[in-house]
Amino acid sequence: MLRRTLLVTGTAAEARRLRRLLGGSSVVEQATGAQAMWSALARDVFDLLVLGREALPGSAVDVVAELRRLPAGPEIIVLQPDEDPVERARLLTAGCLAVLNSRLDNPTLGAAFEAVASRPLESATRLLEASTPAFRFEDFASRSSAMRALLDVADRVARSDASLLILGETGVGKEWLARAVHSAGNRATGPFVAVNCAAVPEDLLESELFGHEKGAFTGAVRAHRGHFEMAHRGTLFLDEIADMPVHLQSKLLRVLQERRIQRLGAEQTLAVDVRVMAATNRDLQRTIADRVFREDLYYRLSVVTLEVPPLRRRREDVAPLVHGYLERFALQLGRTGLQIRQDALDALEAYDWPGNVRELINVMERAVLLCTSTVITPADLPSAVAVKTPAARLAPAPSGEGRGLVGIPESWMTLALPTFRRRVVDAAEASYLSALLERSRGRVGVAAELAGIDPRSLYDRLRRHGLRKEGFRDRGRSGPRGPVDRRLAADENRHLGPEEVDDATRVLGVVDDQYQGR
Repeated sequence: MLRRTLLVTGTAAEARRLRRLLGGSSVVEQATGAQAMWSALARDVFDLLVLGREALPGSAVDVVAELRRLPAGPEIIVLQPDEDPVERARLLTAGCLAVLNSRLDNPTLGAAFEAVASRPLESATRLLEASTPAFRFEDFASRSSAMRALLDVADRVARSDASLLILGETGVGKEWLARAVHSAGNRATGPFVAVNCAAVPEDLLESELFGHEKGAFTGAVRAHRGHFEMAHRGTLFLDEIADMPVHLQSKLLRVLQERRIQRLGAEQTLAVDVRVMAATNRDLQRTIADRVFREDLYYRLSVVTLEVPPLRRRREDVAPLVHGYLERFALQLGRTGLQIRQDALDALEAYDWPGNVRELINVMERAVLLCTSTVITPADLPSAVAVKTPAARLAPAPSGEGRGLVGIPESWMTLALPTFRRRVVDAAEASYLSALLERSRGRVGVAAELAGIDPRSLYDRLRRHGLRKEGFRDRGRSGPRGPVDRRLAADENRHLGPEEVDDATRVLGVVDDQYQGR
């Protein structure tokens, strides 16, 4: 946090000397005499008050006691030219942070200022860290190759100060990833300040980010410290950055370029040392095309871009996440020994998770709370999750229903277009991979060569669709071709053969045209 210091002295020469000693680590404002001190405290918020004993006409002990009664009073350092053990004891009893001898040489006094004044900020940081769970890359235990690659990039950029843009759907863990990058970087000991740009009213967002001076607008009865000041020497995380008003985007761009901020109503600018991370669940390219997001700001923020894949695209991560949160909530709620039945886990793995990891966390907490036995069953899950609906299969369209198209299952007609497109892609890919495995009799290397992809990538895709190579060895074309087909034995639809992949591609093309034309 950017420390704000009020310096109260009796002479101009002493003020210049102390200002030089304090200015390297804080913003210093000067007041001459007690009256100017009280006026400054009524106008602005200060973290530290350096009080020269000669500036006070009366008892310093009484002044310190009165300052400590302020609702948001600063920490106080008293400077006195002569050693008086009795007064020192009384000042410390009244609430002084320290009593220093003003006759010390500049290096000694400057070091004492820095050591003493940093204690309250360090204590506040430790208190914040103690109340906030630790975020580490190890917490993102993932079997997904895409997620592992993303975490590898995040780990490499953590120790830089480059701006970071995190993309992904709601609930995928964008803020968690930002906190993990902060914790692994050089600013881990500094503050992590998060602000949701969509949650703050537009007319207040500028003040929240950059702060304001007393009287800057109606109701500004006192100066206010903004998020940039609070994140000094740390990280500022701007969530839902696409919802920031355009006029504030230009001001943010200037701050990123110059590393200086200007409070509302202020004439002077302040230097800030802040790493900025931003996140959004919206398509920024589309917002740029719609002229609601500045292209130059996008390039400034996206020095490094991380896109967190949704949970439905990495179903292999569902099981470890389920077991991890089951263990966490069971420990928190005193349900140690609680387990989950395989059919309940199967239902969780088959669910599409529109709310991503955040929804999974809520589902697991609910299951641990409501489970009445030692094993979680589908009955303990929300109805939308517990109903395990097999993935629909594409089949050729009946005669007269479309030329060269694939029939669409009736249940899909109620889906939103983006969800429908995902279902088509998943169904077509699973059918295509099943056909390749049957043709290669379960030999993954041969199937990967036919598909034109790396065997490791093919293994990842097979796990995502629940396909195992063993299910395709020594099986005739008339029998079930793998676990997915056995699970769907009652389904009237059938798998796409290799000759029908072109039909599925046509459907994707039609859907994409409809999507783009919206």
